[in-house]
Amino acid sequence: MRFTLATAVCVVLFVLVGWGPAALCVAGLAIGALAALAGVRRVAAMQAAEVARLTRLADRRADQVAALSHELRTPLSMINGAAELLLERTPGDLTVAQERFLQIINDQCATLNGLCESLLLQAKIEAGLFTPRPERVDVSTVTRDVVTAMRPVCAKKEQWVTLDTPQVTRRIRADPLLVAQAVSNLVTNASRYTTVGGRIDVRVMMIDTGIAVYISDDGAGMTRDQRRRLFQRFATDRPLADGTGLGLVITKTIVELHGGSIFVDTASRRGTTFVFTLPWAGPA
Repeated sequence: MRFTLATAVCVVLFVLVGWGPAALCVAGLAIGALAALAGVRRVAAMQAAEVARLTRLADRRADQVAALSHELRTPLSMINGAAELLLERTPGDLTVAQERFLQIINDQCATLNGLCESLLLQAKIEAGLFTPRPERVDVSTVTRDVVTAMRPVCAKKEQWVTLDTPQVTRRIRADPLLVAQAVSNLVTNASRYTTVGGRIDVRVMMIDTGIAVYISDDGAGMTRDQRRRLFQRFATDRPLADGTGLGLVITKTIVELHGGSIFVDTASRRGTTFVFTLPWAGPA
């Protein structure tokens, strides 16, 4: 294409002014400009093709993860159901050891089900199917419901969960289910790494730009290197992790989709505080 245009330019110049020095100079500039334009177009086409390839790859991987998550949940549900029937002593009485082993099976099934849900949610994020459905939400009420549901779980570890919220909280635009999941993920992390008999403090505050939620624990804290890799998937050697790092990755995604930010204040052997903010306006 560029040779055709360049030839046309040269012919026009020859007709108008002949093959003088000025015409040759202009023709050279024209050919160079056309060649540069063609190069830019080639680069743009290559980049578009690469983006399309990566998009197809991400979609395929998301489909694979979603299928795997579904296939895992089916047998897990059956195992969990059988364990619950045995714990209810429907087939007959249990010894103390049998009851303890069944409780372990039941607890681990719940953990794996939670992991499958996290994998499925991460697959939706990567496929671009993870979008908030905002409505007018009282974050204090959402947080209170999460803490109420988490207290019996934490009580098994002899952990105390406190909650401090304003008497009246201005509503914001947010997806209540996603906000609840963000709070639940952070409280679960805090419980996992808080000492037996320890304390988890949850606090909701109104700030100038929106709502801030604080979750603090008295656990082991993190080193500087662990903090740097905090929101990476499959980072397993840091104290605040669910074994995959998906919980914190998903929490960060939820907060950022709402136009908010998440921060962490931690020190080794001095506990950790997570803070996330949600703006008044909600997601864009």
